[in-house]
Amino acid sequence: MPAIECLETPPAAATPKPEAERLCKLLAHIPLLDGFDPAELVRFARGVREQNVDKGTVLFHRGDPCHGFHLVLSGQIKLAFTSSEGQEKVIEIIRPGQSFGEAVMFMEKPYVVMAQALTDCKLLHIAKNVVFEEMDRDPSFCRRIIAGLSHRLHHLIADVETYSLRSGRERIVGYLLREEEISGEPGARGRVSVRLPTSKGTIASRLNLTQEHFSRILHELAEAGLIGVEGRTIHILDIEKLRTAQMQY
Repeated sequence: MPAIECLETPPAAATPKPEAERLCKLLAHIPLLDGFDPAELVRFARGVREQNVDKGTVLFHRGDPCHGFHLVLSGQIKLAFTSSEGQEKVIEIIRPGQSFGEAVMFMEKPYVVMAQALTDCKLLHIAKNVVFEEMDRDPSFCRRIIAGLSHRLHHLIADVETYSLRSGRERIVGYLLREEEISGEPGARGRVSVRLPTSKGTIASRLNLTQEHFSRILHELAEAGLIGVEGRTIHILDIEKLRTAQMQY
């Protein structure tokens, strides 16, 4: 499937006022731009392009040139490696409010992974020239960029620890508890339900498991009376019991 063509926004490009105002409203909700005043958002909007992509669309392939980075407004994007035999390893699933592509943009190298929409998505593409201009102008923006990249690195290190030192069951239980924290109510007790955000095969790859192993562990957890499985909905029968089980593994 061909990737979306991402052209770099020229420095002199002018955005019509109504469109700039609309983009500024979207940019105002992005954590990376928290604290920007309206004038700064207008300047930043010069290099912003909104993208509505359908489920299954490939934004870029490994080896494609990088002209900026993306912010997810809605939907989910997977980042993955694909072998020459067609096997796929999911590296990360990007959710609303998260960004991707900054590292290769700063290195001015091609993408090292492919990105594909897991759902219908609304994205913003930020051209690298406006990012570099803003970094030259505002040291605090540089610190926010560095903090974001550091957080991503910390997350990847935690992933390596999980894959290397934790069993498949620990990974899945930890994943279900994290999903419940994201989608549920803080401090939830008793029976709760988690809707898997994408296919079991994609989640299994993200957890460095085969789909068969993933399904087998779900079956074992169900037999142990910890969960119930209904398609992509996982019913955690007693979340306190599942949390206790996680500490015992």
